[in-house]
Amino acid sequence: MVIVFALLAAAVLAVLVLGHWYVWRRLVRDTTRGPGPARRTGTAVFVAGPLLMAGALVAERSGAPFWLQRTLAWPGFLWMALALYLLVAVVAGEVVRPLLGRLLARRVRTTETLVREPETVPAAPRPSPDEPEPAGQAPRGTNAPSRRLFVSRVVGGAAAAAAVGTVGHGTYGVLRGPRVKRVTVPLTRLPRAAHGFRIAVVSDIHLGPVLGRGFAQRVVDTVNATQPDLIAVVGDLVDGSVKDLGPAAAPLAQLTARHGAYFVTGNHEYFSGAEQWVAEVRTLGLHPLENARTELPYFDLAGVNDLQGESEGQGPDFAKALGDRDPARACVLLAHQPAQIHEAVRHGVDLQLSGHTHGGQLWPGNLIAAAANPTVAGLERYGDTQLYVSRGAGAWGPPTRVDAPSDVTVIELAATRA
Repeated sequence: MVIVFALLAAAVLAVLVLGHWYVWRRLVRDTTRGPGPARRTGTAVFVAGPLLMAGALVAERSGAPFWLQRTLAWPGFLWMALALYLLVAVVAGEVVRPLLGRLLARRVRTTETLVREPETVPAAPRPSPDEPEPAGQAPRGTNAPSRRLFVSRVVGGAAAAAAVGTVGHGTYGVLRGPRVKRVTVPLTRLPRAAHGFRIAVVSDIHLGPVLGRGFAQRVVDTVNATQPDLIAVVGDLVDGSVKDLGPAAAPLAQLTARHGAYFVTGNHEYFSGAEQWVAEVRTLGLHPLENARTELPYFDLAGVNDLQGESEGQGPDFAKALGDRDPARACVLLAHQPAQIHEAVRHGVDLQLSGHTHGGQLWPGNLIAAAANPTVAGLERYGDTQLYVSRGAGAWGPPTRVDAPSDVTVIELAATRA
């Protein structure tokens, strides 16, 4: 197992190094004439960026002093997103590069034809054979860039602008807070009296060294504005300890719903001290459902621990949460990971509410998320059980989302009984 992990780590490191080298070559080496301030500055950026990224990841997972985590997080995690889209943009630029080169060559030939002097005028002397003019470079004695250098600068500049714009827009989308999404879910066993019951689903807030108290307040205000009957916080609330992030989570005490607010753990809680966080959210007025069930007036609400809890002997226990319940009553289950849907089906759950995937967060991350989860985002049916997966309110790592906007979802239950 150790050998497999080491090989995987080596492969990931090799991909990161080669990817950064390739982007540096296209954006720095190919766009500069030679060693000089511009190339040295660009090289420094491509060395510092990945080092800050690695430092941010290590600091967060190792429980480094919180001031150090915050210092490294912004530049390190933003570089993670920027490096991804620089690579995507540079690869896309490879298609444009030869087309632009041919277009410029054609325009040069056309211009030379139009301005060619009469044949009676002696032609300009050619370079001597022992001093040939390098192909594709500017004539001696001029400061004009060669055609190849010009193409590299145009394509590289466009790639850099596209990457910076994409990351900037995606970061703004996260920091402004989640938008409200409304979904109606019909349940066969739901009584008519519960028709229109609204559950505000919020997942993956990821309070940490980047998203802090101000962001938590925006999420709380967004949730409360929907005036839900019940609030479901389905995991990955934090990335850090209660000591560091307790003040950031304090606004959760303001969550207001007629039937209360409930919480289940996500995988990141087990990286951050799950027992301490369960105790903390209880003091904030949320009701943790640790493999437990509560009977609401119209349906059962159950919650199971995240799969990551198995590493601490606190994994999901569907039998404990759902056993001995009245099968005539509808049941809504809170479970962080969509992968838990198969157990939910076996236990006769009507609706499972999950998060975890972030909808992929950074395109093309949705393709990876789809390979690891039965549903990436939205509502799908599995047998007699429906699964709704929220894209989440925050973001892990880069405070950036691309093609996966954050959301707080209001689930409106609909009764199908006459």
